[in-house]
Amino acid sequence: MSRISRAEVERIAALARLSLDADEVERMTADLDAMLDYVGSLAALDVRGVEPSAHVLPLATPLRPDRAERGLSAQAALANAPRAVGTTFAVPAVIEGGEG
Repeated sequence: MSRISRAEVERIAALARLSLDADEVERMTADLDAMLDYVGSLAALDVRGVEPSAHVLPLATPLRPDRAERGLSAQAALANAPRAVGTTFAVPAVIEGGEG
């Protein structure tokens, strides 16, 4: 028995704004069903005593002290800008009627 129906795949495709033809819907239904079967098989694993982790390797996250420091001067911040006006970055207008 399939865990996902063709109608569900079509609904997911519509939500994702994907245009799938009939063959693609069939393939996607089979692929998603296989993925759901695999995830379902993970439920059978005995994970008692296994500590939850965010990564498979024990990685250290080095942190620097959190202290306030002076920021860049406007001149330094704008040094590599393609265009600047005074102490601001000049960018193309993205809204009609805006000035840039």
